[in-house]
Amino acid sequence: MDPGWTGRSTLNPPVLRFAPAAPLRSVVGVPIENWTEWPAREALAKVGVPRRRLVMTWVVRVVLSAWFVWGVLREGAFHGWGYAALATGFALGAAAVWGYYRTTLAQRLSPSIALLAVPAALGAAAEAAGAHVASSGLWCVGAAVAVERLPLGPGLAAAALPLGAYAGTSGKAPAATAVTVAAVLLIGYALRLDEEARGAGFRLLAQERAIRQAEAESAALAERARIAREMHDVLAHSLSAQLVHLEAARLLIEAGVPEGEAREQVLERVSAARGMARQGLAETRQALSALRGELTPVEEYLRDVAEAEGVRLEVTGEPRALPAEAGLAVRRVAQEALTNVRKHAPGARVEMAFTYLEREVELWVRDSGASGRVGKPEVPGAGYGLLGMRERAELLGGTLEAGPAVAGGPGFHVRLKVPA
Repeated sequence: MDPGWTGRSTLNPPVLRFAPAAPLRSVVGVPIENWTEWPAREALAKVGVPRRRLVMTWVVRVVLSAWFVWGVLREGAFHGWGYAALATGFALGAAAVWGYYRTTLAQRLSPSIALLAVPAALGAAAEAAGAHVASSGLWCVGAAVAVERLPLGPGLAAAALPLGAYAGTSGKAPAATAVTVAAVLLIGYALRLDEEARGAGFRLLAQERAIRQAEAESAALAERARIAREMHDVLAHSLSAQLVHLEAARLLIEAGVPEGEAREQVLERVSAARGMARQGLAETRQALSALRGELTPVEEYLRDVAEAEGVRLEVTGEPRALPAEAGLAVRRVAQEALTNVRKHAPGARVEMAFTYLEREVELWVRDSGASGRVGKPEVPGAGYGLLGMRERAELLGGTLEAGPAVAGGPGFHVRLKVPA
């Protein structure tokens, strides 16, 4: 072991980057709020409001709406067809408020102000018809929601017109009118602060989740680096030593064992063991690279395998980088398919095709069947290897097919499709 090694991972943990924090708002000497800043989308969207509170809010809205309609009817300003005009105006006002909530959620200032003009115009029409209760309610509601959901500067400007109209037509004492105007503005601003506080809470929660996710990823990378070191120190060294001893045994046999059938059998077994050790060492290095996130491109890996195994490979589609899990699935299926050919169809011709599709990749491996053997291939997917590959593909949302290349004839094919 390198004496300079400190046991730390060589992988660089992900760097956490957050947007610059908004400046803290001071009560003295600094403006309380940015006058052109919209409330947070989380606040405008009512994200995270408990169901019971939503139900309570709608109950309050229904009660206030009913009380408002009852007050308008008690005033006696509408008769005959006037009730139809009242219903139409009420529907138009409700539709305008609903549209206003949608446009403010999208943070579109001009359409929002245009929709606020609808209840203001309806209030003017009601005032002209002598329905002071209706006009006062429409103007006050329009002013309150303007302060609640618009940037503060435009919101106050939009609230000034209906509140000015209310003050000019209320007929009350100036002090009472001023108290009502102040109450409407305070109600709208209190609703705004409540929603912004909830939005700030959700932003903090999102940041905390991002931090926890980054910490989990960093811990996973560190653990994978530790496993990679253990595999390198134990398995890779063991396979390398095994390969050296097998090569030495092969050379000794060639030099010292007399010619004959026994010598050929021993050499064949030693050569096979050497090949298995070499293959195991290569696969171990691939596994180490996967743990460290340093996998070679899938296409390059398949070309190397095809050249080593004498397989005809065809690659089609626009090459692109693949997710780690998808790339690993393609590697493992290719390994398993070629291993099965060596075991069950020695000497068979093998064709392999790899295709980049629009949102997935496809690997296709086909063999011509064992030389001199005609019959039904092994049961599709009966081996643990193909079963494991099928499970790996399904976990990624893909599919794996394995079966006879031609029904009733020789040969076998494996087809993998995984999203990538």
